[in-house]
This record gives sequence, structure tokens and C-alpha cells, in this order.
Amino acid sequence: MAITLGIDCGTQSTKTIAFDSATRRVLAQASRSYDVLPGLPAGAMEQHPATWADALDATVCEATSQLGARASEVRAIGVSGQQHGFVPLDARKQVIRPAKLWCDTSTVSECEEITRHFGGVRGVIDLVGNAILPGFTAPKILWLKRNEPENFQRLAHVLLPHDYLNFVLTGRLSMEYGDASGTALLDVRSRHWSKQVTDFIDPRLIELFPELKSSRQAAGELLPGLAAKWGLPKGVLVSAGGGDNMMGAIGTGNVRPGCVTASLGTSGTLYACMDRPVIDPEGEIAAFCDSTDAWLPLLCTMNVTVATEQVRKLFNWQHDEYERAAAAIPAGSDNLLFLPYLQGERTPNLPGGSGVLHGMTTRNLTPGHLARATMEGVTLGMAYGLERLAALGVTPREIRLTGGGSRSCLWRQVCADIFGVPVVTMTSPEGAALGAAIQALAVIETGKSVVDWGIELAETQEDERAEPQKAQVELYRELLARQTKLTRDLARDSHL
Repeated sequence: MAITLGIDCGTQSTKTIAFDSATRRVLAQASRSYDVLPGLPAGAMEQHPATWADALDATVCEATSQLGARASEVRAIGVSGQQHGFVPLDARKQVIRPAKLWCDTSTVSECEEITRHFGGVRGVIDLVGNAILPGFTAPKILWLKRNEPENFQRLAHVLLPHDYLNFVLTGRLSMEYGDASGTALLDVRSRHWSKQVTDFIDPRLIELFPELKSSRQAAGELLPGLAAKWGLPKGVLVSAGGGDNMMGAIGTGNVRPGCVTASLGTSGTLYACMDRPVIDPEGEIAAFCDSTDAWLPLLCTMNVTVATEQVRKLFNWQHDEYERAAAAIPAGSDNLLFLPYLQGERTPNLPGGSGVLHGMTTRNLTPGHLARATMEGVTLGMAYGLERLAALGVTPREIRLTGGGSRSCLWRQVCADIFGVPVVTMTSPEGAALGAAIQALAVIETGKSVVDWGIELAETQEDERAEPQKAQVELYRELLARQTKLTRDLARDSHL
């Protein structure tokens, strides 16, 4: 057993934890916040990879400082990163331009161009198992070629955010199956690049990816200079790492069929572990690989704490004040329904979408009603995906919650009632960082697989378990049907 570092690089912050597998305790943790680049055109969401590298350095320095002499016991590092971001490097392995992020919706025309060339959504799904959506990496690369040809000509290496941080740590370029499956360029069934799709974007593209390998193989060894700077021993290994959802699955013990994880973060995700690819012919559920070399069918919505934070700031509330205001309102918010598409939406696919408050009356137009309706609306959006997962044969016995929203007692109960199954939180609220630390452990403690370690070390917080209440389940089922119909009707008539 050993101490490992888990690093989670997200859209709003980077966190580092030091995890002691012997005691199952987080010994140290640190976080650095940042924002997207300001002043970009509508739909564009970008960050400079140097921002992530600086935050990684700062948080590792702080965490190892907290460890003191025990920093010498750190033996491995794992990195979790926001999915789909496009990090372009030149021949000298220097970043060419800021990374377009998962929440960037400026590539709608590129998505349409790729999809149309291959005969529509079904044609693309036949090739890679996924639809081509604005969040994915493939259209971002075509966007660069179309909009910044000089930068595209300089392009020598294509990385994802966590790959870039692995490069910072090891000096080596590599890519693993899990995060790579979110590019929409990998055939998730065979785990090989689709040459037809890469050739359509550019014939040389397939040569620009680093070596693609098993998610269970280490990315390399920590650079000696960084080890010395952070007070770590020589020979620290860096695991393959993965996308934040893939690492969140490991960190919540979602490493075998029957378990589903829901992440209530900036975005919302629902995902399961399966021993086979789960391909959605409609393209609404992403057919990803996971970071244990299995598969991870996943729903992603773009508006969860983005929406609740907007309301909280609108009324200048602290988090506990928001919860008290929402808890004072009955389930269903007295018929006030919120369609939460504040920054467009990925599922349903509404990249130019906007939010809607429906059913307003003099009775329910209050701060508390808006607070609860927002919490319910974003959760109903995730429940839409849960229904789609069920139609594809993914039926959860329970749902494990992670992310900032999972800290709310009220929100946990809302999730249980809307999802219709028990929900439970985890002992560690930082599921992605813990998953990265567990994956790192598996590359040095090889007597057990990452699956074994995930089952053993990801512990549920049983005193925070919430059971669905029958009356509320029925109420929310009706609200979900109403939200789904409203969304479809408004989108059909171009009112979203």
C-alpha cells in the first residue's frame, strides 16, 4: 500500500488529493480556481493549457507541503481531465492556441458537415458508435482547419486535456482508450481510430495522435525535475489517467454492471459500467470506453450547477440559504417548471438552446420557487437520459452521487424521487480525483486490478442515502413527461 496523488483538472478548477490506500484517508488536498477566456464570440469556450499546468503545479506543491515528510511515500500519480478539449501542439510540442473545451458550441456547422458526408447520424454511428456533437473533439479539429488554416498547418500533435497534463508530468505523449473515445474519432467497438472519419477531416490527421494504448498501462515516469521540486522520490509512476467521467466511475466504485453514477457538477453526467459497448442508434447516449478497458454509456447535460449557481448569485445567497429557500417549497414547485438550457444543451442536442420558465403565476413567482424549480429542472434533464439508458438495457439498482450538488441533503432527496431509485453519496466527494488516485495505485500494486481497487476503496456514505418517495416519484414522472414535450415542441418550432 502507498500514498498516491489524484489530480482532477476541470473547467472551473484543478484539485489535487493525496490518498493513503492503507488507511483509506485523504491526507492532503488543494484546489485552484480559474475561468474560461473572456471576450470570445458567442458559443466559444476556451482555456489555455498553461492555466491547467500552473494549477497542477500549485496544487501539487500545496498538497505535498501538507504531507510534509510523508511526501517521500508518494509512489504514483493519476490525472483526471475534462473530456473532449482539443489541445493542439506544434512540432516542438508547444501549444499552438488555447484549447476549445467540451462546452464550446461554436462547431455546429462542422458537426453538420461531417454528419452529412457520412449519410446522417446513423451513418456516423455505424462508423464510430457515436453521433458527432459540438462537445466532441472531432468537429473542433475541423473548425481549426476551416477557421485558422495557418494554425492547422502547424499542427503536429493532437492531445486531450488530461493527455497534455500527462505530457507535462512525464515529457511523453500518450493517449488511452477511455478519453480517446470522446473524440468521436475512435470506433468504440474495436478501440481503433476510424480512418474514414479522420481522413475526411484531413488525410494526415491519424498520424497526429500519440500512441493509443490500454487504460491500464502507465503513461510514464515523473520527470526528475518535478519530483525534486515537489519533494517526491525518484521513480514515481504516472498512470494512464482518463476523462473526468471515466475517473469518476473508478472513484465511485462504478466498475461493474449494475451501478450508475450521477455527477452533479458544472455539467451533469449519468454513466454506467458495462462489459459490452452500448450503442444508442439515436446518438443521445454517448457510447464511451471507460478507463478500466470496459465501456461507459453516458448521458451528458451542460447545465446543472451552472444553473443553480446563477440563481444563488441572483439572490446573493450562501449555499445553505439557497437550500433553505428551496426546501420551503413543495415538490413540483407549485407547477413552476424550468427548462435549464442556459448555455445550450448536449442532451437533448440543442447547442443554441436557451432556458425557459413555464407555468408562472403570482403564487409561484418567488425566489424559493425559482430555487427549487431550477434544482428540479436540471435533475429532470438528467432523468431524461436515465430513461434513455433504461431503453438501452442499463437499469440501475442504485445511483451513486458525486460532484458539488451531492453535498445538498435536499438535492439528494430530489434525485431519489426523480430517478426513482435509491441514491447514495460517497465518503470522498471528489470522485474524479479519487478515481485518478486509485488508478495510480493499480499501476504500482499490481496484485489487484483497478476494478478490484475501485470496489474496495470507493466507499459509500450510508448516512446520506436517500430512498425514493412514492408520491413524489409519480409527481416527477408527470413533470418529466411535461418537460420532454415542452422541449420537443419548442425546439421543433425554433423557440429554444
